[in-house]
This record gives sequence, structure tokens and C-alpha cells, in this order.
Amino acid sequence: MSPTPRPSRSVRGIEPLPLVLVFVLSLSACGTISTSAPAPTPADFQGIATELTIRRIAIDNLVSGDAGCTDRVLIPTAIGLTAKGLDQATPARLYLYIFRDRAAFERLRTTVDDCARSYVTDPQTFESIDASPFVLAGQGPWAPEFRAALREALVTAAGTGD
Repeated sequence: MSPTPRPSRSVRGIEPLPLVLVFVLSLSACGTISTSAPAPTPADFQGIATELTIRRIAIDNLVSGDAGCTDRVLIPTAIGLTAKGLDQATPARLYLYIFRDRAAFERLRTTVDDCARSYVTDPQTFESIDASPFVLAGQGPWAPEFRAALREALVTAAGTGD
């Protein structure tokens, strides 16, 4: 003789239909909490490096605190790096200055040019890219595609620049 099947309408005293409704409503509410995407904020160094490599620029010889000069204010903001790729025939030593926000960028931007006098061998070919709160600088000349990719990466990584 086989046992009589019992109806399985509830799980430990909870009716399945209300449970499913709560789950569906909770899941659908997830998409309605925020009506707009958050404003993009500036990336950290890893984000900048990712933007560079996406654009086929290889970076190495990273040195945190290498401003190219002895300016005590710039040193904590700086990362020295060597970059190559695209149409850049020789690797370029670059200095990336990552400022806390737009106000620091505006306050310290001219000190980057003062600092550059320490490492630039030919002022006529000095190159820099500003994308608040970042400055990328180095001895040029930089090849056109290389320069464009550097600029695009920095602008993307800067977000709104705040």
C-alpha cells in the first residue's frame, strides 16, 4: 500500500504565493531606486593605467613619488613612468601628477611647469596634457597617435574632474 500524498501548499507555514510576490516586488524595485547614474569621479592610478592600456599604451618603470624634481608639494602627487606604444618610436619618460581635486589642480598646475625645468632637456619639445585633476608631462616630442591616446585616456580617467 502506498502512502497518501500530502498537499504541499506551504513551506514551514509560509504560503508560496505571497513569498513569490514579495521577491518579485523587491527585485523590480531595485531598478527604480535611482533615476540617474552617479557623476563620474576621477579614477585612481589603477584606473588611469587601465585607460592607457586599453588604448595600447604600455607602461612600466613606475616610481611613486617621482615628480622629476625636488618640489616637496608635488612629490606626493607624482608617479614617474615610462610609456610606449602606437606610433611612439622610443619609450617616453612621463610624470603623472594626480591632484586631490580641481582646486588643488588649479592651485598647483603652474608648479608642474616649474618642476619640468628639472627634467626637460629641450623646452621647445616639452609636452603636457591637462585633464583636471591630472597633469601628464614629459620631454617630447610625442608622436601624434601616442599623444592623442594619452589625452583620451587622461580625459576619460578624469571623469568630471572634481
